[in-house]
Amino acid sequence: MFVDQARIKVRAGNGGNGCVSFHREKFLQNGGPDGGDGGGGGDVVIHADTQLRTLMDFRYKTKYEAGSGQDGGSQNRTGKRGEDIVIRVPPGTVVRGSGDKALLMDMRIPGEKRVVLRGGRGGWGNQRFATPTRQAPNFAKPGEKAVYVELDLELKLIADVGLVGFPNVGKSTILSVVSSAKPKIANYPFTTLSPNIGMVRFGGGDFVLADLPGLIEGASGGAGLGHAFLRHAERTRLLVHVIDASGSEGRDPVEDYRVINNELEQFAKTQSGFSGLDSRVKVIVANKTDLLGEDEAEDIVRRLREAAGGVPVFAVSAAQNKGLDKVVGEILRLLADLPIPVPEEETGALEALESVEPASGFEIRQEAGQYFVEGPGMRRLVDSVNFSDQESLAWFHRSLQRLGVIDALREQGASQGDSVLVEGMEFDFTE
Repeated sequence: MFVDQARIKVRAGNGGNGCVSFHREKFLQNGGPDGGDGGGGGDVVIHADTQLRTLMDFRYKTKYEAGSGQDGGSQNRTGKRGEDIVIRVPPGTVVRGSGDKALLMDMRIPGEKRVVLRGGRGGWGNQRFATPTRQAPNFAKPGEKAVYVELDLELKLIADVGLVGFPNVGKSTILSVVSSAKPKIANYPFTTLSPNIGMVRFGGGDFVLADLPGLIEGASGGAGLGHAFLRHAERTRLLVHVIDASGSEGRDPVEDYRVINNELEQFAKTQSGFSGLDSRVKVIVANKTDLLGEDEAEDIVRRLREAAGGVPVFAVSAAQNKGLDKVVGEILRLLADLPIPVPEEETGALEALESVEPASGFEIRQEAGQYFVEGPGMRRLVDSVNFSDQESLAWFHRSLQRLGVIDALREQGASQGDSVLVEGMEFDFTE
């Protein structure tokens, strides 16, 4: 089964907690602090694996977690870093945030590995907090906690040339004749249910050709199969518009050309990242000319040239392998001067989707005479404090001042002695 879209949940590893420890040995009962730092959490890595062709694997597994870092130890021992988790995808996969659809990364390069979420940083051990005036800190910092993030994966085939057109016009037959690909071929519409690709070699040159499932009128609005697979035309440099010149399906060839062009234009307007699809360089292939007389075939080619306004038009018979050498030669000539389409700009949202909770950020609400200070930053701050240690409590109060919590409480009307709850820990407000 060809699967080109998937949604997964990923989480980087938690950072390990810092250690509270003091040096102990014979004849030295009160040594200095020697608590080590926690290890960093593992990263979530995306790997463009050339052995994969679809996103089928993500139908069966949708949740991925990196390893967490180990806690720090005594004698200044740093915890072991968590193991990365590597998610294998086919080359050509784009990774987006499922909420805003922002492009995080485009895995176009085969074999490339990139970090999409970084693990939480390890917490500091108590030896980090030692100062000349605080020689025995009895507290340490916890590691940063990772959060789940939903990612949308979308596969876009990497091909130089795309075959587009109505169903049953001979696209698969053309692909099978000019390349080594063996697509399923039958004489009824929608035989092709997924894109097929093949390598075309001719006259010392080569290119990758993709047969895209048939478009129909209304495809840009979601009708038929064409809308589902037009994304695979985004990376192509050239489109080969295949037309049934014989009109065997009861349609006019020139009208077919106009309808498909309109669908490409509408799709380009409504889908982000496809702004150049409607203006992509094209070659028109009038197929099934073996079913027409010579004069009738020439008339169809003439009308197509007039409608296309300068686009090359070739009369061929894929079933009899006639005329396709000229088409392939023209494609190679055009590709020599065509640049690779500019990819959609990555937003740099990797930092915005950092897997760890922010170091600050809080909200204050008042209820029944009490003030509640809440937020992920406050949760981490509370977790860092040893409330049985006076020095740790003093550090906690200084942190509240540094983060602006004291000033914010004062602005909300808090006064000396008022009850304040910071993430469930109750204190009296003091200036």
